[in-house]
Amino acid sequence: MFPYRPGFTPCGCYYSPYCQGGWLWRYGATEPADSSRLPHQQRLTFVLVHGSWADAHFWDGVAAALRSKGHIVHTPEYAGHGKDPNKDVTHAMITKSVVDYITRLNLHDIILVGHSFGGSVIQKVAEQVPDRIRRLVFWDAFVLKDGESVADELPPQTRQGFEQLRAVSGNDTIMLPFPLFRDLFVNTATLEVAKRMYAGVAPEPAKPLFEKLDLKAFYALTTPRSYVYFYQDNVLPQGEGFGWNPHMSTRLGQFRLIVGDGDHMTDTITRPAILAQKIYEAGRD
Repeated sequence: MFPYRPGFTPCGCYYSPYCQGGWLWRYGATEPADSSRLPHQQRLTFVLVHGSWADAHFWDGVAAALRSKGHIVHTPEYAGHGKDPNKDVTHAMITKSVVDYITRLNLHDIILVGHSFGGSVIQKVAEQVPDRIRRLVFWDAFVLKDGESVADELPPQTRQGFEQLRAVSGNDTIMLPFPLFRDLFVNTATLEVAKRMYAGVAPEPAKPLFEKLDLKAFYALTTPRSYVYFYQDNVLPQGEGFGWNPHMSTRLGQFRLIVGDGDHMTDTITRPAILAQKIYEAGRD
C-alpha cells in the first residue's frame, strides 16, 4: 500500500540496503538463470494489484523474485496512483484500469493477486473478466461483503482518523501520519527502514475507500481463490469483528490458506523472495 522506491542506479537496477553488501533487483528482468527455473507446467502468469498509499513499484522485488523462477509477472498501475496526478477518482475507475490492462494485453489463465485495498479491486475485476482468471489470491486484503465499503471494515478509531484527515486535506485525499504508518503498516521494520519506506508514501484518494460496492456478481463466481495471511500484520486488529483471517478470508467460501510471518508492507522490501514463494504457493495448482 505504498510507493516505496529503492535508490535507482544508473545500470537500471533497484538497490536494497537491507541485506549485507546490498543486492540488486533488476527492474523488469525476465531471463533468470536456467538452474532456478521451474518445469514448464509449473510456470504461472501473475497479475499483482497493489493497495492504497502505493503504486506499481510496490511489487518490484516480489516481481523480480517470481520472474527468477520462470513466471510471467504483470504489475498494472491504476487511476489516481503512480504518475497520474488526478486524485479525483472512483473505485470503478481504478477497477477499469486493471481490466483494461488485462484485456489490452490479452492475458488469460492469470493468477490475480490483490494486496490490502487491492482485494476490493480484484473482487470487482473478477466480475468483469472471470474467464481470464485461473485463481484469485488475496494477501492481507479486504474481502468486502456485498454493499460494503473498505471504510466499513475499519475499526471506529481508524475510520474516524481517516475521515478527519480527509476533511482537512483540501483535495479529498488521506495522508498517513508517520506514527500511524510505523505502528500499523511496517511494525516489524527497523526505524531506518520505516523512514525510508515512508519517504515514498503519497496522499491516497479518499473516495474509493468510502464507496459501497455492489458485489453480488462476485459472490456468484466459482473462481478458485486463496488467502495469504501474515501473522504480524497490524493494520486491522484480530478479533472483535475485525481482522484479515478468519474474519475476511472465510467470506471466500472454499479457499486455500497460506500463512507467513510478517507485517503489512515490510517484507516486500526486506524479504521479497519469501513473499514471492507464499504467493506462488497460493497460486499454484
